[in-house]
Amino acid sequence: MRRAFALVAATAALAACGQETAEPEDAIRTTIPESVQQAETPVQPADEANIGTPMAERVATLGLLNKRNNVSQDLEMRPGEEQRIGDVIVRLQACERTAPWEMPKETGAFVQLLVRQRGTEDQFAKVFSGWLFKNSPSLNVVEHPIYDVWVKDCAMDFPGEEEAANRATASGSDAAG
Repeated sequence: MRRAFALVAATAALAACGQETAEPEDAIRTTIPESVQQAETPVQPADEANIGTPMAERVATLGLLNKRNNVSQDLEMRPGEEQRIGDVIVRLQACERTAPWEMPKETGAFVQLLVRQRGTEDQFAKVFSGWLFKNSPSLNVVEHPIYDVWVKDCAMDFPGEEEAANRATASGSDAAG
Protein backbone atom coordinates (compact mmCIF):
# COMPACT_ATOMS: atom_id res chain seq x y z
CA MET A 1 0.00 0.00 0.00
CA ARG A 2 2.84 2.39 0.86
CA ARG A 3 4.56 1.70 -2.49
CA ALA A 4 1.38 2.47 -4.42
CA PHE A 5 0.95 5.72 -2.50
CA ALA A 6 4.59 6.73 -3.13
CA LEU A 7 4.17 6.09 -6.88
CA VAL A 8 0.96 8.16 -7.03
CA ALA A 9 2.65 10.96 -5.06
CA ALA A 10 5.66 11.03 -7.39
CA THR A 11 3.43 11.15 -10.48
CA ALA A 12 1.38 13.98 -8.97
CA ALA A 13 4.53 15.93 -8.11
CA LEU A 14 5.77 15.70 -11.71
CA ALA A 15 2.40 16.76 -13.06
CA ALA A 16 2.33 19.71 -10.67
CA CYS A 17 5.62 20.95 -12.05
CA GLY A 18 4.05 21.21 -15.49
CA GLN A 19 6.95 19.38 -17.12
CA GLU A 20 6.47 16.58 -19.54
CA THR A 21 8.81 13.63 -19.33
CA ALA A 22 11.17 13.65 -22.30
CA GLU A 23 12.91 10.79 -24.00
CA PRO A 24 16.43 10.35 -22.60
CA GLU A 25 18.06 11.31 -25.91
CA ASP A 26 15.92 14.45 -26.25
CA ALA A 27 16.75 15.43 -22.67
CA ILE A 28 20.45 15.08 -23.41
CA ARG A 29 20.17 16.99 -26.70
CA THR A 30 18.57 19.98 -24.98
CA THR A 31 21.58 20.36 -22.71
CA ILE A 32 24.17 20.24 -25.50
CA PRO A 33 24.86 23.54 -27.30
CA GLU A 34 23.65 23.59 -30.91
CA SER A 35 27.16 24.14 -32.30
CA VAL A 36 28.31 20.91 -30.65
CA GLN A 37 25.22 19.06 -31.87
CA GLN A 38 26.10 19.98 -35.45
CA ALA A 39 29.67 18.76 -34.96
CA GLU A 40 28.35 15.44 -33.67
CA THR A 41 26.51 14.71 -36.90
CA PRO A 42 28.32 11.68 -38.30
CA VAL A 43 30.19 12.19 -41.52
CA GLN A 44 28.68 10.03 -44.21
CA PRO A 45 31.30 7.69 -45.68
CA ALA A 46 31.98 8.07 -49.37
CA ASP A 47 30.39 5.53 -51.62
CA GLU A 48 33.08 2.85 -51.75
CA ALA A 49 31.91 1.66 -55.14
CA ASN A 50 33.07 4.99 -56.60
CA ILE A 51 36.49 4.96 -54.95
CA GLY A 52 39.20 3.08 -56.75
CA THR A 53 39.02 0.45 -59.41
CA PRO A 54 35.75 -1.52 -59.52
CA MET A 55 36.12 -5.02 -58.08
CA ALA A 56 35.63 -6.77 -61.43
CA GLU A 57 38.58 -4.85 -62.94
CA ARG A 58 41.10 -5.54 -60.19
CA VAL A 59 43.86 -8.09 -60.69
CA ALA A 60 45.38 -10.03 -57.82
CA THR A 61 48.71 -11.77 -57.95
CA LEU A 62 48.81 -14.82 -55.68
CA GLY A 63 51.65 -17.18 -54.96
CA LEU A 64 50.97 -20.92 -54.91
CA LEU A 65 53.50 -23.35 -53.44
CA ASN A 66 53.53 -27.13 -53.75
CA LYS A 67 55.57 -28.22 -50.73
CA ARG A 68 56.14 -31.75 -52.06
CA ASN A 69 58.27 -30.67 -54.98
CA ASN A 70 59.07 -27.08 -53.87
CA VAL A 71 57.53 -25.60 -56.99
CA SER A 72 55.92 -22.20 -56.68
CA GLN A 73 54.10 -20.18 -59.28
CA ASP A 74 52.35 -16.86 -59.59
CA LEU A 75 48.66 -16.75 -60.41
CA GLU A 76 47.11 -13.59 -61.84
CA MET A 77 43.36 -13.62 -61.28
CA ARG A 78 40.37 -11.31 -61.26
CA PRO A 79 37.74 -11.51 -58.50
CA GLY A 80 35.27 -14.28 -59.29
CA GLU A 81 37.82 -16.38 -61.19
CA GLU A 82 39.27 -19.75 -60.27
CA GLN A 83 42.29 -21.65 -61.57
CA ARG A 84 42.98 -25.36 -61.35
CA ILE A 85 46.60 -26.40 -61.13
CA GLY A 86 46.91 -30.16 -60.80
CA ASP A 87 45.16 -31.29 -57.62
CA VAL A 88 44.34 -27.80 -56.35
CA ILE A 89 41.78 -25.12 -57.25
CA VAL A 90 42.38 -21.51 -56.20
CA ARG A 91 39.40 -19.15 -56.18
CA LEU A 92 39.67 -15.40 -55.79
CA GLN A 93 36.57 -13.68 -54.43
CA ALA A 94 37.97 -10.17 -53.80
CA CYS A 95 41.17 -8.20 -53.51
CA GLU A 96 41.81 -4.88 -51.78
CA ARG A 97 44.62 -2.56 -50.87
CA THR A 98 44.64 0.51 -48.72
CA ALA A 99 44.40 3.89 -50.38
CA PRO A 100 47.71 5.75 -50.80
CA TRP A 101 46.74 8.22 -48.07
CA GLU A 102 45.94 5.51 -45.48
CA MET A 103 48.41 4.03 -43.02
CA PRO A 104 49.47 1.32 -42.47
CA LYS A 105 49.70 0.05 -46.03
CA GLU A 106 48.09 -3.34 -46.55
CA THR A 107 47.11 -5.59 -49.43
CA GLY A 108 44.67 -8.43 -49.01
CA ALA A 109 42.61 -10.96 -50.92
CA PHE A 110 39.71 -13.23 -50.08
CA VAL A 111 40.84 -16.63 -51.29
CA GLN A 112 39.42 -20.14 -51.28
CA LEU A 113 41.63 -23.19 -51.68
CA LEU A 114 40.16 -26.53 -52.72
CA VAL A 115 42.23 -29.73 -52.87
CA ARG A 116 41.31 -32.92 -54.73
CA GLN A 117 40.31 -35.71 -52.39
CA ARG A 118 42.53 -38.77 -52.43
CA GLY A 119 41.28 -41.58 -54.66
CA THR A 120 38.75 -39.44 -56.53
CA GLU A 121 38.75 -37.80 -59.93
CA ASP A 122 36.55 -34.74 -59.48
CA GLN A 123 35.85 -34.36 -55.77
CA PHE A 124 37.49 -31.38 -54.12
CA ALA A 125 37.43 -30.42 -50.45
CA LYS A 126 37.61 -26.81 -49.35
CA VAL A 127 40.65 -26.55 -47.07
CA PHE A 128 40.78 -22.76 -46.73
CA SER A 129 38.40 -19.84 -47.15
CA GLY A 130 39.28 -16.38 -45.86
CA TRP A 131 41.27 -13.18 -46.14
CA LEU A 132 45.02 -13.35 -46.65
CA PHE A 133 47.19 -10.27 -46.07
CA LYS A 134 50.53 -9.51 -47.73
CA ASN A 135 52.13 -7.66 -44.82
CA SER A 136 50.53 -9.77 -42.08
CA PRO A 137 50.64 -13.37 -43.29
CA SER A 138 50.28 -14.78 -39.78
CA LEU A 139 46.80 -13.26 -39.29
CA ASN A 140 45.19 -16.00 -41.36
CA VAL A 141 47.23 -19.02 -42.36
CA VAL A 142 46.54 -21.71 -44.94
CA GLU A 143 47.10 -24.86 -42.93
CA HIS A 144 47.61 -27.60 -45.47
CA PRO A 145 50.47 -30.13 -45.56
CA ILE A 146 51.06 -29.82 -49.31
CA TYR A 147 49.83 -26.43 -50.57
CA ASP A 148 50.35 -22.85 -49.48
CA VAL A 149 48.84 -19.67 -50.95
CA TRP A 150 49.78 -16.05 -50.24
CA VAL A 151 49.01 -12.58 -51.57
CA LYS A 152 51.62 -10.75 -53.60
CA ASP A 153 49.67 -7.81 -54.99
CA CYS A 154 46.28 -6.35 -55.83
CA ALA A 155 46.44 -4.11 -58.88
CA MET A 156 43.94 -1.29 -58.52
CA ASP A 157 43.96 2.50 -58.80
CA PHE A 158 42.60 5.31 -56.67
CA PRO A 159 41.53 8.78 -57.82
CA GLY A 160 44.45 11.21 -57.75
CA GLU A 161 47.12 8.50 -57.71
CA GLU A 162 48.20 9.15 -61.30
CA GLU A 163 48.69 12.89 -60.73
CA ALA A 164 50.75 12.27 -57.59
CA ALA A 165 52.96 9.78 -59.43
CA ASN A 166 53.42 12.20 -62.34
CA ARG A 167 54.38 15.04 -59.96
CA ALA A 168 56.92 12.82 -58.19
CA THR A 169 58.44 11.76 -61.54
CA ALA A 170 58.56 15.37 -62.77
CA SER A 171 60.23 16.65 -59.60
CA GLY A 172 62.77 13.81 -59.75
CA SER A 173 63.72 14.63 -63.36
CA ASP A 174 64.00 18.36 -62.49
CA ALA A 175 66.48 17.56 -59.71
CA ALA A 176 68.57 15.36 -62.02
CA GLY A 177 68.75 18.03 -64.78
